[in-house]
Amino acid sequence: MQIKPALYAVLGALALAACASAPQQPTTGGAGDLAPEQGSGRVEQNLVHAKNFMAASANPLATEAGYQILKRGGSAIDAMIAMQTTLSLVEPQSSGLGGGAFLVYWDNSAKKLTTFDARETAPQGATPQLFMGTDGQPLKFMTAVVGGRSVGTPGVPKLMEDVHKRYGKLAWNSLFDYPVKLAEDGFEVSPRMAASIEQNRQYLSRYTATAAYFLPGGEPLAAGTLLKNPAFAQSVRLLAKEGSAPFYSGTPARNMVSAVAAAADNPGSLSLADFQKYRVVERAPVCKPYREYEICGMGAPSSGGIALGQIFGILQNHDMKASGADKLQSWRWLGDASRVAFADRDYYVGDPDFVDVPVRPMLDPAYLKQRADEINAADKALETVNRGDFNRRYSRGTPIELPSTSHLVIVDKEGNVVSMTTSIENAFGSTLMANGYLLNNELTDFAFNPADSTGKVVANSVAPGKRPRSSMAPTIVLKDGKPYLAVGSPGGSRIIGYVAKTLVAHIDWGMDIQEAIDLPNMLNRGSAYEVEEHTAAADMAPGLGQLGYKVQIRDLNSGVQGIVIQQNGLQGGADPRREGKVMGD
Repeated sequence: MQIKPALYAVLGALALAACASAPQQPTTGGAGDLAPEQGSGRVEQNLVHAKNFMAASANPLATEAGYQILKRGGSAIDAMIAMQTTLSLVEPQSSGLGGGAFLVYWDNSAKKLTTFDARETAPQGATPQLFMGTDGQPLKFMTAVVGGRSVGTPGVPKLMEDVHKRYGKLAWNSLFDYPVKLAEDGFEVSPRMAASIEQNRQYLSRYTATAAYFLPGGEPLAAGTLLKNPAFAQSVRLLAKEGSAPFYSGTPARNMVSAVAAAADNPGSLSLADFQKYRVVERAPVCKPYREYEICGMGAPSSGGIALGQIFGILQNHDMKASGADKLQSWRWLGDASRVAFADRDYYVGDPDFVDVPVRPMLDPAYLKQRADEINAADKALETVNRGDFNRRYSRGTPIELPSTSHLVIVDKEGNVVSMTTSIENAFGSTLMANGYLLNNELTDFAFNPADSTGKVVANSVAPGKRPRSSMAPTIVLKDGKPYLAVGSPGGSRIIGYVAKTLVAHIDWGMDIQEAIDLPNMLNRGSAYEVEEHTAAADMAPGLGQLGYKVQIRDLNSGVQGIVIQQNGLQGGADPRREGKVMGD
């Protein structure tokens, strides 16, 4: 197969025939029962150029909110606040004020890259057995998700206020006018939101407030419906007036605690004390050289930056440019490098405030050269991929991470850069609503079984105050010590593969950022090689099968946003698989 831009979204009989001949594997965990966020068709996207500033998100209304702030002279952080608040309203299935986020930030005045961990925390009442049933077996995923049991202390309101105090330019209370107006006057339900409501209607119907909002009269909201949310408008007005304090010690916090406790069929233990203890943590970025670039991202408790560092540390030992986008061997290298990263991730990555995460050994060039040598010595898929021998104290933990979440990127006219991935975890989170927004189910990102049969602890097991592991991978690529590219994606544990594919396509295969995003998704998380259905990538499925991979042809609904920063201006791309939009000036 020759991969060309014109073929990226092609659906044809030949591709479908190739799908039929490829080895298949059932979706892990029975994804049809897990209600992940679904796509609603492709949206044509074109490369966008700008000179002074740019913003991109998964929803046109959110991008517009950020664009207007940047146009007023606001900073990238100001724009992020407006965009995140708007996403909370118009894309509630993906992120919100009741969720958390990871932010990678370039401060251009200080010439410094830093990251902010606004991941949710487990309540003080949580125990290692939180997701184990009375029969001693892990709960079914949606049994754990829906209700109060899965809700962690949200981080988004605190994150927005904390970073605004340091990097904001416009007045705090001036950043929320746009989402408040949308909530009061109404916004049109997007096709994507409508499709997700339809698919998740059985879960959204369980609690009165949620059902009344998303299923008025018992029917799911249709695309194009004008939807108002006065409770959300009231919450955001309070946020604009008093900052995040009420969300951690006032009426909004009490309402969230009450909603979690009142889910009688599946209550949680979240308390006001948990809210009052919550802190956003600034952490050092994880960076790894690749070609003439440095790929930087979020460290633990996210596995995203570490996994990308491992993947590109391995690929550094192979000429990906020479092998090209249309060669199976290129995808073999990318696939097996990813398998190595996932093998290590499943054992070693957790909240660094609770477990010893061996980041330096995992990113050691000698170790990654050794893993590259294993790939180089084979001409087929590696038969087995074992973890590195770093710390035998921990057992393997593989929680289910579903493809919801959202990502946004921003560059302001002063050269400050935001790459932020934000989430409530599953589509519509826990399905509980309070204060006009949904509450997260991020605690189900912990491993359900806290230890193996020998009693060896899982690094990503539940503990009070602990942050669950994530695959979110907000990334800023540096060149000559300056930001060159901001990129990231939603997609659960597939995020790592989506971002890796985009970076290889841009850096090694010379595609512009929109072409790199458009390129059909192909990734491997350790078990099957997943290729994107209804695209030209399916032509490669038989060849991957012959290399020894189990192949799975399926919907791979990424949501990559990216901005390339060049001397003569900015170039932006948004994922055609979602409803994203890029705007700049």
